[in-house]
Amino acid sequence: MNSAVYRIGQGIKALFAFSQPVDVELAARYLSPALMNLFNRFDRGEQLHSLAVLRDVLAVGETPDDLAMAALLHDVGKTRYPIGVAQKSLVVIVRALMPTLYQRWGQGNPLNLWQRPFVVYEQHPAWSAELLAQAGAGEAAQWLAAHHADPLDQWRGHEHVDLLRRLQQADNQN
Repeated sequence: MNSAVYRIGQGIKALFAFSQPVDVELAARYLSPALMNLFNRFDRGEQLHSLAVLRDVLAVGETPDDLAMAALLHDVGKTRYPIGVAQKSLVVIVRALMPTLYQRWGQGNPLNLWQRPFVVYEQHPAWSAELLAQAGAGEAAQWLAAHHADPLDQWRGHEHVDLLRRLQQADNQN
């Protein structure tokens, strides 16, 4: 239920994103020109989401640059195959009601239009990490992007688990 309410809230924010200013200067403080090119691939709603995640991460305390980069670009893999709000909502419903089917469709081909939203949701963390690597982001930023949707318990003891926890908490709040 929380996921559905969250998705409805995101949909409403996306509808009104056109009226919100994007603080490009804040993003540019943490991103190189090559990484800013990735940030600029986002639609306005995704830029606003990424900036909100960054602000929440910054509010917790000292923030390493790699965490700031990951906060801003953890979802950039979604830009490979953009999907709409209705498709995002469909993913949430199928994942909640038919998780096995969701998993199977998520391993499909993003060129199949009906499978695309599921593949994007399953694959975007890895795609984000690839794009960050190509743009010269640090290893920690790449790792955080690659694992931002993973269950936190599986990374217990990893050197970046505390940063991952901060990223996930900020992402879940936004």
